[in-house]
Amino acid sequence: MDLKVAIVHDYLNQYGGAERVLVEVHSIFPKAPIYTLIYDRKKMPRRFAEWDIRTSFLQKMPLVRRHYEKYFLLMPMAVEQFDLSDYNLVLSLSSAWAKGVLTSMNVCHICYCHNPMRFAWEDFYNRLQREKNPIYKLGLRFFLHNIRIWDTVNSNRVDYFIANSTRVKNRIRKYYGKEAEVIPPPCKCDFFYPEDNVRDDGFYLTVSRLRPYKRIDLAIKAFNRLDQPLVIIGDGDERERLEAMANENIKFLGRLSDTQIRDYYQRCKAFIFPCLEDFGIAPIEAQSCGKPVIAYSKGGIRESVIDGETGVLFYLQTEQALIDAVLKFEQKKFNPQNIRQNAMRFSEQRFRERLLSFVHKCANEYFGVMDA
Repeated sequence: MDLKVAIVHDYLNQYGGAERVLVEVHSIFPKAPIYTLIYDRKKMPRRFAEWDIRTSFLQKMPLVRRHYEKYFLLMPMAVEQFDLSDYNLVLSLSSAWAKGVLTSMNVCHICYCHNPMRFAWEDFYNRLQREKNPIYKLGLRFFLHNIRIWDTVNSNRVDYFIANSTRVKNRIRKYYGKEAEVIPPPCKCDFFYPEDNVRDDGFYLTVSRLRPYKRIDLAIKAFNRLDQPLVIIGDGDERERLEAMANENIKFLGRLSDTQIRDYYQRCKAFIFPCLEDFGIAPIEAQSCGKPVIAYSKGGIRESVIDGETGVLFYLQTEQALIDAVLKFEQKKFNPQNIRQNAMRFSEQRFRERLLSFVHKCANEYFGVMDA
């Protein structure tokens, strides 16, 4: 049938993994308008300016680009204001609000779920512990309770779920009672490629936002003891604290362009990934450049790294376990072509094929039932 598609995205005010998925989805449906709560043109790639992007009433609220999180109580209302009655297929790309759009029986709604609302479910108690103001903490308990109710209700508005990893699939089942198809996010394998003559400049590498849950502190403590070169690419509110911990063998380079990051992938000895992520795209980018990964064996990394073939996994999130994994790695040899081949399972082309196949399957099933 002739599909008229709309895409719904939480917000466009930073460019990260979710926005890379949006780029690929939009490449499949280039005529589809993109509905989003807020849009900060200055923080998005130039090509976004050519897209049909439609924002909610929050776009006109004061200081929303800088303090958008403070408007979270208005976000359920804002996403429900989008009128999608002109479409018969809605694709929501959601880690919070987008899947809450209202659609009629004539519309098939497929949600690519990056995660159920982390701040309301998985991270709820950690968020409370970090909050020092007792009045604000009490307010959080009340308001996030109501947000969870809204989130559970709006999960029933989705006809088909896609999860970006098995870990997220399990969360969708637990919090929403729904099954999901796993389609991992895309990696730019055509852009991240090995050099013809494989290089090893003797340093280890990690690429990450410098946030507490990324556990870069673990890598720093381990490499302080190993006294081996470690290059850290990325920035964040943890940078000052982490730099104070690091010995001279550890270098912080801050934010770099994708071209510069590719150069470091190509020249590193191995990629270090000490955190627990639902999926994790950086380890795949490293493998796409033919480089092995040393990673904490929990979460999405189990789906992207083959222990002993494309990297070394360690099973306790401790300094000593990472040290042991590095020493084990140095006793092994890895085939860059095999590592690259493993990464190709997550290429942009493979993502587009899997997503389009699933969309067609769901649409045929949904409208077949509606027409019966």
